[in-house]
This record gives sequence, C-alpha cells and structure tokens, in this order.
Amino acid sequence: MTVAQADMSVSTDRVDAFSRKALAASAIGYAMDGFDLLILGFMLRAISAELHLTPPQAGSLVTWTLIGAVAGGILFGILSDYYGRVRVLTWTILLFALFTGLCAFAQGYWDLLIYRTIAGLGLGGEFGIGMALVAEAWPPKYRARGCTYVALGWQAGVLIAALVTPLLLPLIGWRGMFLVGLVPGLIAFVVRLYVPEPPIFLDRAKQQRSAMPLGLLVKDAQTRNISLGMLILCSVQNFGYYGLMIWLPSYLSTRFGYTLTQSALWTAVTVLGMAFGIVVFGQFADRVGRRPALFTFQAGAFVMVLVYSQFVNGMLGGYGALLAELYPTEARATAENVIFNLGRGVGGFGPFVVGALAATYSFSLAIALLATIYLLDILATAFLIPEKKGAPLE
Repeated sequence: MTVAQADMSVSTDRVDAFSRKALAASAIGYAMDGFDLLILGFMLRAISAELHLTPPQAGSLVTWTLIGAVAGGILFGILSDYYGRVRVLTWTILLFALFTGLCAFAQGYWDLLIYRTIAGLGLGGEFGIGMALVAEAWPPKYRARGCTYVALGWQAGVLIAALVTPLLLPLIGWRGMFLVGLVPGLIAFVVRLYVPEPPIFLDRAKQQRSAMPLGLLVKDAQTRNISLGMLILCSVQNFGYYGLMIWLPSYLSTRFGYTLTQSALWTAVTVLGMAFGIVVFGQFADRVGRRPALFTFQAGAFVMVLVYSQFVNGMLGGYGALLAELYPTEARATAENVIFNLGRGVGGFGPFVVGALAATYSFSLAIALLATIYLLDILATAFLIPEKKGAPLE
C-alpha cells in the first residue's frame, strides 16, 4: 500500500491532512510557473543581447509561452477528467520542468521559441488541475480560501523570482536561471507518491459519462452563458495582470533609471500587495459570497490599477473556486483549464497592447486604459455569474 492509498478519506467539515497535501502539491507547482514566467521578463534583455533577438522576437517568447498554455490547458484538462488529477498534474510538472531546463541550451531564436512553447503546455495544465484538486479536497465552508491559497503559490514564485534574479543572474547568467526550472521535476515525484486522488473523482470515475467534458461546458443556454461570463472574467484577469507585470521591470528601468535590483524590489512590493489581496478575497468570498467579493475586487481593480494595484490579482483564487462549483466533476478540470487558459491566451495580448500604447502615447495612458477593462468584468459578473457560496460539488 502506498502513502497515497492509505489516506483516502476527506472530512466534510474541516481541513484535514489530505486537504493540506492537495494544497501543497498544487501551490508548489503553480509557484514554479510564476517563478519561470517572471524571470523570463527579467532576462529578456540578456537573452536578446546574446542571441541577437529583435524586440518583437523577444516579446514573442512570452506570447508563445501563453499560447502553449492555452493548448496545454485544453489537452491536460480533458486528460485529468479521464485519468485523474494527481496523475496528470505530475505529467504537466515534468513537461514544464524538462523544457524549461532545455531553454538553457538554446542556440538561437527558433529552438528557444519551441522550448518555451512546449514548456507552456505544461504551464497551462497546472493551474486548472491544481484548482480542481483543491476544490475537491477542501470542505465547502473553506473552498474559496483553499483555492486562493493555490493562487498564492503563483505570487510566491513571482516574489522569489523578483528577489533572487538580481542575485543569481549576474552569477549564472540566463542559461543558469533556466536550469533552476528543473526543480519542479523533483517535486512531481513527491506529488505522485504522497497525494491521493480525491474521493469524489474516484467515485464519479466509476460511473458512465453523460457527455464529453468539453460538451458539458456548453450543454445548454444557461451553461453557455456561465461559460461566457467566466471566460470574460478570466480574460480580463489575465490581460490586466500580464499587461502590468510583464512591462513593469522594463518600464521602471527605462523611465526612472532603476537598476535590476531596484526594479525587482518594486515588483516584489507589488506582488506582496497582490498576495494580500488574494488572502483577503478568499476570506471575504467564504463569508459573504462569491458575487459580492467579485464586485468589490473588480471595482477595486478599476481604481487601484491606476496606482499599481493591489487588487489586480486578488480575484485569481476565487475564479478557481467558482469554476469548480459551476461545473460537474466529470468536466471540472476541463472547465478550469480550458476557460482560464483561453483567458490567458487573451491576456497574452496584454503586454503587446500596453507596449504599443506606451510607445505611441505614454505608459501612464496605457495603464489608465488598462483599468477600464474591469468595468466589463463587473457587467459579466452581474448578468452571467450565479452565486455558489457553500454549494456542494456535483
């Protein structure tokens, strides 16, 4: 009997050992994603200098990572609904780690682009599977908090990247930084050994499927409206986040003459603010409901993005909980991954749009226009998203 097989019970009213294991597995994997994507932003200048990349080529490394994430989200989300959360989460972490490490050996633009795109496949799979795993492992009373703690993993990874990149990059170069990305491969084996599949998934896996997972996202008019609403929420979330965070280090460097260390510290402060927002959102959503929490943070993001928002990323974990509650177990990971990563694909244009506006007008105007997209978020929540606070998973 493995460690995983020995721990199959899930308490319905408290956070138990299985809940904590599921959270650790999901949050650590997501932290590695955040670490990787932000160090890429910090390293673009060094990579461009050594490989002689043009600005559009450098920017496309981020864009194609996110395009890979969309494809990976669809593929691995469906596989997870068939073969299990933990098993497929392990596959995504290994794929992501392997091709992040291969980036260290890139000899030019095209092979680096291929490595980044395939690494993106693994990155895209991790968010939705981890969120589905935690949503199924945590009791309804604390579900929003559990999912927001997964989102904190991303912020932790970004924070670590902001703090260690100024120290390590001068010593080991951008190639050495990519080799650090091999660490998740070790984590993957620990995940597979110590974390069991959620009982609700094992129970539903024995039953005959009513439809393909993707079909359940659009099975009737009400579900299609919900899926459209969640796609809008996830698109705005990612567009605002990437539009702000990818350009922040470069903007601080060119506009204010910040050194790499100063830019990293400013980014770290911003990330800490976002992490605080995520924690508050989870507590708020579990107490007053999903919709009131979303309205509050959407309005906050509209205002605060103008002053380098603490609210911008606060809703991230809430989306994981809400997606888990809106779709049945046989399509839960598919919904989490497909909808969030389609939104991430839209969000991939955020750095391009902000960069284009900043080049034509100013960075301040670009950020001001970025804030207005949260009005669309509010409308989508008001008219398309039902309240699911405390609802049992189907």
